[in-house]
Amino acid sequence: MSNFILFNDEFIQSDQAVLKSSNRGFKFGDGVFESMRMCNGVLQFAENHADRLRAAMKALKMDSYELFDDYFLKQKAVELARRNKFTGNGRFRLSVFREGEGLYSPLSNKPGFILEAVVLPDGNYELNRKGLIIDVYDELTKPINKLSNYKTSNSLLYVMAGLYQKQYRLDEAIILNQNGFLCESTSSNVFVVYQNQIYTAALSEGCVAGVMRSVVLKIAKMNDIPVIEAQISPEILKQAEEVFVTNASSGIRWVMGYGKKRYFNEMAKVLSAKLNDLRSF
Repeated sequence: MSNFILFNDEFIQSDQAVLKSSNRGFKFGDGVFESMRMCNGVLQFAENHADRLRAAMKALKMDSYELFDDYFLKQKAVELARRNKFTGNGRFRLSVFREGEGLYSPLSNKPGFILEAVVLPDGNYELNRKGLIIDVYDELTKPINKLSNYKTSNSLLYVMAGLYQKQYRLDEAIILNQNGFLCESTSSNVFVVYQNQIYTAALSEGCVAGVMRSVVLKIAKMNDIPVIEAQISPEILKQAEEVFVTNASSGIRWVMGYGKKRYFNEMAKVLSAKLNDLRSF
């Protein structure tokens, strides 16, 4: 963690308490967040992050969502990086919460924010050398509703999946939606290569509208690689040739094993190389 965070445009020591007990993000999970990556001083895919953030804030009926554009994200990330004396590579988390008190009904819809940063050693998206080990988490499922595609502060499902992941020494746990179909993983969107076709859960299946997910779809389209967004049975994991997961911080990571099943990583290699060609400089 860096030495400073940015709290409502004020630099504060990262170990200093900043939230009141009345904070709605703390009390009710009343907020959204974005996880972003800076490579060589440039915040990657800032427009994609801003589009999703503003859509999420609008869905939560927060005021002033239009101010959280890509210029805002890039400017604040650079300011925080400079304050922490690094300008190259880092992972950023922007948490936006509804300020003001009240019970379930808020007294104000004004947003507040906290921006945090962690230094990363590399300016490229590196494909993982060792493949991930995954399993399906089925103790809780993800509901499908108008907020499912956003990264909200109400994240207990992912916490419970993370505990399952830790208990069974997994690298990722696969989360199912309310109908029992593939949704996403603990921290990523999921892609499956089956019979030389790439499949990923459609947004209508309740998965997060991942920034890296949309980038991978764009790369595939640019290179005439067919990707099918669909309703996917978890049974496909037993038959697939490849499985890989994506998020904005890590890029593309390939999966090595699911139970006794072992996967290849040829498509993940191809897409990862093209991702670095596409990123902003």
